[in-house]
Amino acid sequence: MFKHQYIDRKTSQIKTETLIQDQTIQFLYTHVREHAPTIFNALISSQMSSALGFINYDFSLPMLSRNILSTANAMGIDLEECVDSPETINTLRKLFERKIRYWETRPMPSQKDMVVSPSDSRILIGSFKDTSIFFIKEKFFNIEDLLEKRTWIDTFNKGDVAIFRLTPDKYHYNHSPVSGNVIDIYTIDGYYHSCNPGAVTAVETPYCKNKRVVTIIDTDVTDGTEIGKVAMVEVVALMIGQIAQCYSDTQYNDPQDVQKGLFLQKGQPKSLYRPGSSTNVLIFEPDRITFNDDLVKNQKNVTASSRFSQKWEIPLVETDLLVRSQIASKTE
Repeated sequence: MFKHQYIDRKTSQIKTETLIQDQTIQFLYTHVREHAPTIFNALISSQMSSALGFINYDFSLPMLSRNILSTANAMGIDLEECVDSPETINTLRKLFERKIRYWETRPMPSQKDMVVSPSDSRILIGSFKDTSIFFIKEKFFNIEDLLEKRTWIDTFNKGDVAIFRLTPDKYHYNHSPVSGNVIDIYTIDGYYHSCNPGAVTAVETPYCKNKRVVTIIDTDVTDGTEIGKVAMVEVVALMIGQIAQCYSDTQYNDPQDVQKGLFLQKGQPKSLYRPGSSTNVLIFEPDRITFNDDLVKNQKNVTASSRFSQKWEIPLVETDLLVRSQIASKTE
């Protein structure tokens, strides 16, 4: 099986990802998808995704509870950074929906005109402009199907894009990548495809097919990041039963639903994936932001073995980074 590697931002080292249930996912997206499409469609449905999520994450049998600590250790999850005491995290759901002291463990640079990562995740960057070296049209999605609304399709045409893939071990709160006013938010129904790299490369424009929540943020406002409008697309995946919108101005206090007119403060919790792994997509207006140099360099690495690079025959190597870390700044 072709391995999948990424670059750790902190150390600049190439690392090999341990893909959970990789052989099963590959079987589903090759043999079952091709030869038994009815069964395959049932497996990626909302009902099956919720059922699998319950089976995998909600049981709290004594034996399973005792194994939570060993599971966390095996996955490299640091329970000491959690808000709640490790002793209270006695189901896998509680483990994956954990709150962390992000104000201490995920420090955020202070520059007003920068964009930060919305999640602990692995990032790829791209552009819809065909003259860009990061042109990714219709590899992961096309903008028309992803956003659906003509107003926003026109706004973000030829813009830049960042894709953030969360793995099951990650902290699963999403944070606002910019400061600004919510001017639109809507849900688009769809399937629950896996975000395993093999599954992503097997399905044509997969992020257009999954259920997703689109939030449009206007940053050209008082106290905003001043980089134009930003589309934040939260994409569900297998065993993600819900995207809970739960914005908090301070830590996790007084969470509120994200609606039009709400001001989002950069770096604050916006939503929660329940549970599993999933993907965030940020889309920017043309020529408004410049991605960080290290992300550009890492993505073009030719020594790392990426399934994305193998599929599309161009270097597409992810960088593993932390929520609230800088990914781009305002183009001068």
